[in-house]
Amino acid sequence: MSIVIRDVREHELDSVLALNNNAGLAILPLDSARVHDFFERAEYFRVAERDGNLAGFLVGFGSGAGHDSSNYAWFQERYPDFFYIDRIVVASRRRGGGVGRAFYADVQSYAELRYPQLACEVFLDHGADPALLFHGSFDFREVGQHVMPGVQVRASMLMKELCSYPWVLETYRGQLPDTAWTRPRRFTPASAKRSTGT
Repeated sequence: MSIVIRDVREHELDSVLALNNNAGLAILPLDSARVHDFFERAEYFRVAERDGNLAGFLVGFGSGAGHDSSNYAWFQERYPDFFYIDRIVVASRRRGGGVGRAFYADVQSYAELRYPQLACEVFLDHGADPALLFHGSFDFREVGQHVMPGVQVRASMLMKELCSYPWVLETYRGQLPDTAWTRPRRFTPASAKRSTGT
């Protein structure tokens, strides 16, 4: 029963939307337009597959992305260079089975080649202890709190130093080797494929 982490496919966006909106109060709801916007713009948008079924997803943005989240803006005002986990959702039947840990191992291996820090938040108003413990086990530390305007949700703002980044930066000077696992992840919408004939 292995977990496969891979780039999302456009035809899976409706399933991603359903996963998100069934996740409960620990995650903000999305609409179809927002999920498609993530697909078009996110630097990292991957899904977990277990036993041939979608088990979760993770969306992330680098610090230069201009992402329009107030939590992202909070980090951007305080830190010059980071990778931001916008959201991670694991299907309720898959929680506690290692999917979240597999995602965090994958996103860290992506981010530590490109950014010195990994940022995320945990909502504090709806039984946050399991999520805080999970993030603490990955060496995240609270660097502040933020109340999200509009929804009035209080979030613990978490940051993790990526200790491999200085070595990668010094060794490769921004020119990573061209291998499958170091290439930037880019998603090509079907509309763009049609217009370019690919």
